[in-house]
Amino acid sequence: MEVSNLSGATPGLAFTSEPESCSDSSGSTRGVGCTPGGLLLPDREPHFSIFTVLVVTLLVLLIAATFLWNLLVLVTILRVRTFHRVPHNLVASTAVSDVLVAALVMPLSLVSELSAGRRWQLGRSLCHVWISFDVLCCTASIWNVAAIALDRYWTITRHLQYTLRTRRRASALMIGVTWALSALIALAPLLFGWGEAYDARLQRCQVSQEPSYAVFSTCGAFYLPLAVVLFVYWKIYKAAKFRFGRRRRAVVPLPATTQAKEVPEEAEMVFTARGRATVTFQTSGDSWREQKEKRAAMMVGILIGVFVLCWIPFFLTELISPLCACSLPPIWKSIFLWLGYSNSFFNPLIYTAFNKNYNNAFKSLFTKQR
Repeated sequence: MEVSNLSGATPGLAFTSEPESCSDSSGSTRGVGCTPGGLLLPDREPHFSIFTVLVVTLLVLLIAATFLWNLLVLVTILRVRTFHRVPHNLVASTAVSDVLVAALVMPLSLVSELSAGRRWQLGRSLCHVWISFDVLCCTASIWNVAAIALDRYWTITRHLQYTLRTRRRASALMIGVTWALSALIALAPLLFGWGEAYDARLQRCQVSQEPSYAVFSTCGAFYLPLAVVLFVYWKIYKAAKFRFGRRRRAVVPLPATTQAKEVPEEAEMVFTARGRATVTFQTSGDSWREQKEKRAAMMVGILIGVFVLCWIPFFLTELISPLCACSLPPIWKSIFLWLGYSNSFFNPLIYTAFNKNYNNAFKSLFTKQR
């Protein structure tokens, strides 16, 4: 994931590519002052504009909110015994990857954004560690979204065959494959010499721009899971449409001589955060299972929609740029990169908003803290 510079796009701050000299032969440098380090400052302009300070503040808040919200989900899953099962292990795996994105990837990315001339000044070793964790955690987060979508799909369409034992095995296998594939994509440049992340001459730290690795990494980290989640949601939509149509066809007018009997109300069992079970009765509308399937389908749809909107601009540029030897302006690279990072913030918001048990568990957790 290429390092770009927010400050280079702001009107109050610009940097030259060479630290030791400052040329005034170009017409673009008129009206600016030159410092010994090569820093170009417009006359009577502050070092950091208000826009730069505002953007940095928003990014810091995004990092903090992403870390704290995913950490809250992890703590809740660990403390509430009813969450120690499927599908909450998939949610926990997603939260782990998103916590690592917020703790290890986003802060160093922000440091890179603020560095002079988009230079990496933290050394080659830390560059390799950062790039590896960047690719590992972001890829794992994306594949965890695909795993959650698959689990919801099998739960809705094959709830009789998809037993608890099968679900446990499938979720454990999906989590293992997710992290193994993510590690392979992240470590491939280091293990097989597939390009270099650090350029000592330019002091630049970025994902390997080798065209073959660009195709391999973008397809494995995004386009393949994208195909999976789109196929899954299409199947969920078809299954929901089929059930709704079958239910409408089943409603036929009764003859006048037929007497209708009252159907007993369907019982619904609800588990609270403390493990107590209460029974309520549904008098009309959809059954409890149908309502649950609708919530699951809606959650998967929103999760996939946000995932696509957040990541597709970045991965389109990551695939096209090395192949055509072209490059976007740094400000757009930064926008696309941080839009992708923001998916780690939206993930816990989405899959907890559609699960009342999480809301009850959050309330119980904060109540006990008091």
